[in-house]
Amino acid sequence: MWQYQAPLRDMQFVFEHWLDAPRAWAQTTRFEGLDLALAQQVLEQAGRFSSQVLAPLNSSGDRQGCGFEAGQVTTPSGFVEAYRAYTEGGWSALACDEADGGQGLPQLLDAALQEMLYASNHGWAMYTGIAHGAYLCLKAHAPEWIKARYLPQIVSGEILPTMCLTEPQAGSDVGLLRSRAEPQDDGSYRVTASKLFISGGEHDLSANILHLVLARLPNAPAGSRGISLFLVPKLLDDHQTNNVRCDGIEHKMGIRASATCSLVFEQAQGWLIGEANRGLAAMFVMMNSARLHVGLQGLGHAEAAWQNARSYARERKQMRAPVRPAGVSAEDADPIHFHPAMRRTLLELRACTEGMRAVGYWVAHLLDQAEHHSSPVERQRALQLAQLLTPVIKAFFTDQGFHLASSALQVFGGYGYVSEFAIEQTLRDSRIAMIYEGSNEIQANDLLLRKVLGDDGQAFAQLLLVMREEAAQALSTNDCANFGTELAVLCDKLAAVVSAVRERAVEEGEYPYRVAGDFLQLCGVALLGFAWVRAARVSRLLPDSDPLQASKLQTAHFFFAYGLPEADYRIASIHAAKAGLAFIEP
Repeated sequence: MWQYQAPLRDMQFVFEHWLDAPRAWAQTTRFEGLDLALAQQVLEQAGRFSSQVLAPLNSSGDRQGCGFEAGQVTTPSGFVEAYRAYTEGGWSALACDEADGGQGLPQLLDAALQEMLYASNHGWAMYTGIAHGAYLCLKAHAPEWIKARYLPQIVSGEILPTMCLTEPQAGSDVGLLRSRAEPQDDGSYRVTASKLFISGGEHDLSANILHLVLARLPNAPAGSRGISLFLVPKLLDDHQTNNVRCDGIEHKMGIRASATCSLVFEQAQGWLIGEANRGLAAMFVMMNSARLHVGLQGLGHAEAAWQNARSYARERKQMRAPVRPAGVSAEDADPIHFHPAMRRTLLELRACTEGMRAVGYWVAHLLDQAEHHSSPVERQRALQLAQLLTPVIKAFFTDQGFHLASSALQVFGGYGYVSEFAIEQTLRDSRIAMIYEGSNEIQANDLLLRKVLGDDGQAFAQLLLVMREEAAQALSTNDCANFGTELAVLCDKLAAVVSAVRERAVEEGEYPYRVAGDFLQLCGVALLGFAWVRAARVSRLLPDSDPLQASKLQTAHFFFAYGLPEADYRIASIHAAKAGLAFIEP
C-alpha cells in the first residue's frame, strides 16, 4: 500500500532552526503577524489535505489517465472534487497578495505546500503548479484592466492558467517559434499558433483557462528578440468560446493523470502582456517560479520514495543480518533494513532528501527576503543568491528525485517493478522533471555561463561567503568542528575550480559548456554539505532528549563520509575534460 505523510517535524525544524524564519518574519512589515505556531497550523492542514485527499488518488489517477473526446478532456475520477477542496481550503491563495484576495503568506510556506502536493500526487498537482508563476507574471507585466479582471480569479482558483511556449520545431530554442499575433483596432490581437506539450491545456477542473502564449508580431526581429507574450483566454467575457482548440493529449511514460495537450489557436483573441518583442522577459517571471516548483517536484519524489522504502524495509524479512542492533533477538530472517546494503541506501535517501529540503526552502525564503526585507542592500543580496541557486534547485533536485526513486525501487526488489507497490510510478513520474521547464543541461549552462562566469563571479562569491560563515560557526560548536573544516576546504576548492574554468575558457571557448553539467552537480553536492553542517550545528538547539537531535548529527556524519566525496570526483572530471573529446563521433 502506497502512503504519504507530510514530514511535518522536519519541515518545522527547517523553518524554526535551520532558517530561523520567525525572526526574519518579525522584521518585515508583510509578515510581522506570522509566527511559528500559525505556520505550523498551515503545514498541518496542508499535510492533511495531501495525505487524505490527494494521495489516495495518485495510483488510481495513474491507472485511469485522462479521457479525450471531441476536443474535451476529462480528468481521472476524484480530481474535480479534490480541486474543489483545494480552492475551498484557500490553498490557491496562500502566497498571493491580500489586495488580490490572497492570504499574503510567505513563499516559504508555499514551497512546503508544493513539496507536499507533488509528493502525494504529481499528476494532479500539474494543473495547479503554474498558477502562482502566472499570477506573478501578470502582476508584474499586465495592463491594469487585465490585473483587475483576472488576478482575483487566479487567486481564488476560479481560473487556471497555462504556459504555451513549445512548438513542434521550437523546444528549448524558442527563437525558432512561428506563432503569429496580429494587432486589431480595439487594442487586442489575433493569435495563430500550434503549441504542444501544454500541461493542463484543456481539463474539467475550472470553467475557464488562461493561456499565456509566446508569439511574434508582424515585422518582429528574428530570433528570441522578436517574441512577445499574449494572454489568450479559453472563454471570453461574453461567455463565448475563444478560437482555441485542443487537438489531442499525449500518452506518456509518467504523470498520466496530467493532461499534456496539443493546442491550436486560430485567430484567437488575446492581449499583449508586457512590452512588444520582450515576451521572454515577462515569461521568465513565470518560468523562474516554475523552476523552483519543478525542483520541489524532485524533493517530493525523493520524500515519497524514502518514506515507502523505509516502511517496506522494516517489514520485509530476508536472511539473517551480519550484525544486529543491541537488544534485537536472533531469528532466521531479519528485516532488510538491518542489512548493510539496504541501510546505506536508506541513509542516502534520508541525507539527500532532508538536505534538499533545507536548501530548497532556503531559496524560497530568499525570494521572500528579496521582496520584503526592509534593507535595499539585503533585498538585492537575497535576489542575487536566489537567482544563482534557481538552476541548481531545478536540475540537481530533479536529478536526485529520479536517482533516489530508482534507489528506493531497489529496496523493494522484484516487488518494486510491479504496479501494486507504486514505487515504479514514482520513478516514471519523476523522469519528466529533468526535461521540462528548461532541460537540466540548459540549467547547467545557465548556471556556469550566465550566473557564475557572466557576472565575474559576484553572486558565486556571495554564496561562498555564506558557506564560509557557516563553516566558521561550526568550528566553534561541539561535535561539528570537523564538518566546519571540511566545508571550509570545499569552499577553497570551489573557488579554485571557478578560477580555473575562467582562465581556460579564454583559450577554449567550448570548455565551460563541456564541464557545465559536472559543475552544477558539484554545486549541488556542496549545497548539501552546507545544509548538513548547519543542520548538525542548529540541532544542538534541540533538547538532548529529542531524537531529532541525534538523527541530524548521525545523518551529517553519514553525508560527509559517503556523500561529500562525490565533490572530488566532479572536480576531477572538470579538470580532465579534453578538447579533442568534443569532436569524437558518438
